[in-house]
Amino acid sequence: MDRRHFIKVSAATGASATLAGCGSPELKLARFIPEEEIIPGVATWKTSICPLCSAGCGMLVRVMQGEAEVIRNGQLGVISMGLAKKLEGNPAHPVSQGKLCVRGQAAIQVTYHPDRITVPMKNAGPRGSGQLQPITWEQALTELKSKLDGLASAGNQKSLAFLSKPLRGQRQALVSQFLSGFGAQPAMEFDPFGEHVLRRANARSFGHEQLPTFDLGNSRYVLTFGADFLGTWNSPVMQNVGYGEMRQGHPGARAKFVQIEPRMSQTGANADEWVPIKPGTEGVLALGLAHVIIKSGLRPASAAGRAGGLIDGWSSGLANYAPAQVEQVTGIKADRIERLAREFAQHGPAVAIIGGAPLAHTNGMFHAVAVNALNALVGSVGQPGGIFFTPQPAYASASKAPAVSAQPVSMQKLASDLLAAQQSPIQLLMLYDTNPVFGTPVAWKVKEAVSKIPYIVSFGQFLDETSLLADLVLPDHSFLESWVDHTPESGTTMAVASVAPPAMKPLHQTRSMPDVLLEVGRGLGKPLNPALPWQTYEEMLKATIGSMPAPPRAAGSEEQPDVWTTAQQQGGVFREVPAVAATAANTAESRPVSWSEPQFDGATAQYPLHFLPFVSQAFLDGSLAHLPWLQELPDTLSTVMWNSWVEINPNTAGQMGIAMGDLVEIASDHGKIQAPALLSPGIAPDVVAMPLGQGHETFTRFASRRGANPIAILAPRVEPETGALAWAATRVRIAKVSGNGGLTLFGLGMRETEHEHR
Repeated sequence: MDRRHFIKVSAATGASATLAGCGSPELKLARFIPEEEIIPGVATWKTSICPLCSAGCGMLVRVMQGEAEVIRNGQLGVISMGLAKKLEGNPAHPVSQGKLCVRGQAAIQVTYHPDRITVPMKNAGPRGSGQLQPITWEQALTELKSKLDGLASAGNQKSLAFLSKPLRGQRQALVSQFLSGFGAQPAMEFDPFGEHVLRRANARSFGHEQLPTFDLGNSRYVLTFGADFLGTWNSPVMQNVGYGEMRQGHPGARAKFVQIEPRMSQTGANADEWVPIKPGTEGVLALGLAHVIIKSGLRPASAAGRAGGLIDGWSSGLANYAPAQVEQVTGIKADRIERLAREFAQHGPAVAIIGGAPLAHTNGMFHAVAVNALNALVGSVGQPGGIFFTPQPAYASASKAPAVSAQPVSMQKLASDLLAAQQSPIQLLMLYDTNPVFGTPVAWKVKEAVSKIPYIVSFGQFLDETSLLADLVLPDHSFLESWVDHTPESGTTMAVASVAPPAMKPLHQTRSMPDVLLEVGRGLGKPLNPALPWQTYEEMLKATIGSMPAPPRAAGSEEQPDVWTTAQQQGGVFREVPAVAATAANTAESRPVSWSEPQFDGATAQYPLHFLPFVSQAFLDGSLAHLPWLQELPDTLSTVMWNSWVEINPNTAGQMGIAMGDLVEIASDHGKIQAPALLSPGIAPDVVAMPLGQGHETFTRFASRRGANPIAILAPRVEPETGALAWAATRVRIAKVSGNGGLTLFGLGMRETEHEHR
């Protein structure tokens, strides 16, 4: 709602009788009867779960009486209802522990966003034209069921595909059971900057194909290879809590923190020691440290066990990784390597962390396995101050359909297969909360490939580059308006099944995606009732989470707590469970890894600089760029707002005649983009970096056509074992171009042209 409309609605809610009697032709709003009992001026706190990243932080929602413009039975009007006013961390939740990051605070804007899709929409023009017309839910679901029945009648159920962001918990289980019951292929997950390499490395090293949890609060020495764990990586809220405990929770025993990376991140800015390294050589440094530790007799090579056995040359003491040799590869002085190795081994408990750019090279698996072996060598696996794996809860299921886990999809291969086929192997695609057209290199031609699919259904709340291609849009509730659940992959040593009821009633004519699937499944020509026995998603959650073992009785209480009631009140079921032992690796996972040079796209002579896109503190991979609070948020280090920028070392910039704020062109073998220059001493001279998030063509009024998308010019290279995008493997050149860069820094004034949306 724009400011002018808001004033009119406010006037209407304050003087509805006068408005009704004046016959205003400009705005006639009905006043609906309240749908709930609310005590004016009294706040109610309700549990919820933050949806904006994979950490799944528990939160509390402050709900109070308010006036809202809504549509009821097709009529615009105003209603008095409970409205979410503020979000905070849930102190009872093991992941958030009462804290919430800035992105979590901004999540409230999802519900009240003026560009939310409020009713079902059907494409009425050429695909991608944005010519969407509103239709009723009855019309929308009838059309979807007709399309699915058509696939079933033709025996072509396998041509139904479901593509989403990675889902954890019962949403993923429901999607899986819907597809299995229909006879479709398993769901596909797309995460442009996902940690598939680290998960696979952890499965090989420790038997757990998941991201790790770190006991930072008890660590005395933390050595990090590229992971921005205080900013955007893994479970930032939990990691910030642990970091604070590490720094301040042990008077007289200050822990040391060393960050190793070619471009200084928010985490690196907090380090005691920041160590720049040549891109793609992090694993060599890890094994150089291990070499010193073994050769000095600080730990025997056998202490690394299975993890060390995955490294070629480990049993012979890593003879090829002496400090002098490692210096030649990494650019880090040999005496510094010696010192860091001794500190790491002698000041335990110590832990090494790897994430982000080191794993986004063509040799990323080597780096991950090397750091895992270093952790095993110093005994940090499963020990206080070290590395753990969050136990996963065992859910009951009343479904007769087998649950098949969603598979991470190689969008490169999917697009290639679609483009090569005479007839699309996918006839109906369901999209949920993912945007591969924006999140993949242009060289993969994902937009062209997706456009070949005959029929696309989006469950999106907003129009973005991918959902704009949909034939049918079925808008989802916001997380505050629906039942939500989550199973954290990391962030705690407890088994956690998070769940929360709606914090408020829906504002618009939207429906929960899980409830839509259940309704569609019941209404097919061949109903999916045996596979999906629930009438609502609430019933499914109660059947699964509500049947988990009851929590222990409170001291002095004779009543056994009800699991379902307790879960809703505290935000989930949280249970201490014994640590799960590592499992034996299979033959494929046991093959040793060895060092190989990272492969970069682009000849050095033509493209002399390494290009390092990085996950934005505000927007992550770009999925949050539509939230104005986050657009207004100054970047932690640069203080840039409302725009993109390219970070350049001052010496490199000086040689090219580039000054702060100049507009520069960044070119790879696969395209060109432009952004203002930001000179930073915290980046290597042969590296340039850009934040992700901006550069959307279509993503609400706040993000559309703002800044540049660095993903677009990335090379189509992948890590060979997992097929994950090697997003750090592109070389570029930069040059100053004419024009105003439009660099907006916090506190230095803003240009009107940068805020035309206001």
